[in-house]
Amino acid sequence: MTYVIAEPCVDVMDRSCIEVCPVDCIQFEEGTDRKLHIDSDECIDCGSCEHECAQNAIYAAGDLPRQWGDYARIDVTWFKDRAAARAMLAALRPG
Repeated sequence: MTYVIAEPCVDVMDRSCIEVCPVDCIQFEEGTDRKLHIDSDECIDCGSCEHECAQNAIYAAGDLPRQWGDYARIDVTWFKDRAAARAMLAALRPG
């Protein structure tokens, strides 16, 4: 199981989770992205980020609220096709 960054991060991007991640699997492009993304291939499921997030935006994949299920796909897509992931997010949360 991995972790997912959901809707509460959009346009907030509190980066405290990045600082506690022991494997640097949380990424974004400054000035371009509207949320942070967790690389499911690199995440070691330690939970440090979930506990650090002041926005309560990070969930274990199995605990992700149903209404935010698309955010799991957005995170996975971002590490393969950033433009596609950004388009998916824009469709959910126009900015």
